[in-house]
Amino acid sequence: MKNSRWLILILFFIVMNFVSVCVAQAQNWPCWRGPNGDGTSIETNLPVKWDSITNVVWKIPVPGKGYSSPVIWKDIIFLTTAFPEKQEKVLLCYDSKNGKLLWQKTVLKNPFEKKHENNSFASGTPATDGSNVYVSFLDGKDVVVAAYDFNGKQIWLSRPGKFESPHGYSCSPVLFEDKVIINGDSQGDSFVAALSKANGKIIWKVSHDKPAHSFSTPIIRKAAGKTQLIFCGNREIASYNPSDGSKYWFVSGPSEDFTSSPVYNEKNGLVLVSSAWPIRILVAVKPDGKGDVTKSHVAWQTRDGAYYVPSPVCTDDYLFSTMTTGKVHCIDVATGKIAWIEDLGIQYPSPVLANGLVYMPNDNGVITVIKPGPRFEYVAKNSIGEKMFASPAISNGKIYLRGYQHLFCISVNGKM
Repeated sequence: MKNSRWLILILFFIVMNFVSVCVAQAQNWPCWRGPNGDGTSIETNLPVKWDSITNVVWKIPVPGKGYSSPVIWKDIIFLTTAFPEKQEKVLLCYDSKNGKLLWQKTVLKNPFEKKHENNSFASGTPATDGSNVYVSFLDGKDVVVAAYDFNGKQIWLSRPGKFESPHGYSCSPVLFEDKVIINGDSQGDSFVAALSKANGKIIWKVSHDKPAHSFSTPIIRKAAGKTQLIFCGNREIASYNPSDGSKYWFVSGPSEDFTSSPVYNEKNGLVLVSSAWPIRILVAVKPDGKGDVTKSHVAWQTRDGAYYVPSPVCTDDYLFSTMTTGKVHCIDVATGKIAWIEDLGIQYPSPVLANGLVYMPNDNGVITVIKPGPRFEYVAKNSIGEKMFASPAISNGKIYLRGYQHLFCISVNGKM
């Protein structure tokens, strides 16, 4: 009898441990580049092979046009789009179980701004904390940030500053504690600001004295014993205290403009950033400095493998950068030396890292799956059958891909 009780207890703990592991591996994808802001996911039970039909749970047409990536919270998907013929910028909400459109709300109805031919009028990815969803568009020269609840009711709308660029706009909000952080770095009223999640009022705002273009979404990391907002703009790489906007350290340059998002490699203790224009330079910075650390804390820098629009992913040892020219570089994080280069097609979307694999998308909707390492190791190549500029999102065992016309939900065996 005692043996039976012990056996039951052992089986109970085994089952509970299995359940807890499964729950821990299921993640929301709440913002640009996912829960860590760097394109990484802890999920493991993901498909490696698919096409426009095989392993597709559902495929639905997306109205309008936009390049923002999907964000997912449990069974809800948020996406932005724009209707040029109506001059409307819109927030969409879908049911992740079946792709049903639950609601759509017009955030702005205004004359559209000028933009680059490879940008859209809805390129900024929303962010959600599970209670509300936050989105940013441009209204003329006004940066607009708005909050909606999950039923589509607008909670607030704020205009924290001006933005001017012939390339258009693509700000993705970043959430930290009770704040919505916005990159307003441009040729106009250049700034970075934190707004209240509750009412949209400015909590802190830092004006910049060296206007340039930055479309880079900052990341927040615990490094060198403090929480740091790693921001690329004002013609510098800088670390701010996200609580009050005070600056910890900065590196001048390495050139003027930024497009891709920074990543932080914890194993080597390095912030990795590539400038965009007029020269692309990849820089590795030690984040434990104070003040101007341009000469003291740059571990290495190189033009080889420096990237432009797509943001990279990194493992403990390697950085995988994607080039708009189609060249993928595998770079040793510790030294900056290139391990291999492979041509995988012209790329604007950014890769993701999950299941121990790199999912590398290109503009033609082809996602090459790579096993990361010092040599190029091909696993699979998958096409959704249409062009895509949006980056993949991963949540609850599914991969979500936004093409030019459709949103795809992909899983192992095509099952929910």
